[in-house]
Amino acid sequence: MLFRLAFALVSMTALLVNPIDAVSQDMLRSVDLNSPEMSTSEMTRAEVEALLKAAPQDAAGQRSADLQGKRLSHLDLSGLDFSGGNLRLAKFIGTSLKGARFDRAILNQAWLIDADLTEASLAKASLLGTQMQRARLGGADLSGARITADLSGASLIGAKLAGADLSADMRNQSMGLMRGVLKSADLRNADLNGANLSRADLEFAKLQNANLANCDLNHADLAGADLSDANLAGADFTGTDLASALLPSAAALAQTRNLDRARNLNLARKLR
Repeated sequence: MLFRLAFALVSMTALLVNPIDAVSQDMLRSVDLNSPEMSTSEMTRAEVEALLKAAPQDAAGQRSADLQGKRLSHLDLSGLDFSGGNLRLAKFIGTSLKGARFDRAILNQAWLIDADLTEASLAKASLLGTQMQRARLGGADLSGARITADLSGASLIGAKLAGADLSADMRNQSMGLMRGVLKSADLRNADLNGANLSRADLEFAKLQNANLANCDLNHADLAGADLSDANLAGADFTGTDLASALLPSAAALAQTRNLDRARNLNLARKLR
């Protein structure tokens, strides 16, 4: 109770002092990840499995467990099916979730820092304000997901984000700029076909060989990003910051849209 009260006060103070910083998911300075509240689990794997099996079924036979706010850090929950569940504010710090399923699950404001989500499925999941720094999502499926999470330093090599929405939520500007943050994230060979990356933060992201076809990069931040050999066919670069970005060949750039309206194009580096 004291931790939650302190966390709420710190969050409110951050919003008053600098709302943009507060919603850029920069709360780690005020949270002790080694505290029992963040680093321990209140359930065993067997208990989690039992809760998932006992969850009520809908008309289609799909279960939706309620694990809101549960402490599940540093467990091995690989392969479990959390699809459709309420995991809002749940803590999975350092948890192994390899091959787990979170399709359509609500993971808003959940904590997945350093979690292993290799080959996990999060199709159409809701990841609003989720803390996912350094998470491992190699080969994971996030297609169609709504993401305003902090994925700074995360590994998404070969991940599927086709149709995912990582754009800024322009309706909640009173709370600051909520958007997908992928600073220094590894997106090599990732599939982002048709993803909405409008105003997303992709500074210094590794996007070599990534599929960015038909992406909306309107006002996205790609400063310092590596786009070498990326598929940019139909991608919209209106207002995109390309300062120090490494761009692919002239042939690949010729297939983009509105590249002439990008910001700092003259400061970008281009493959010869």
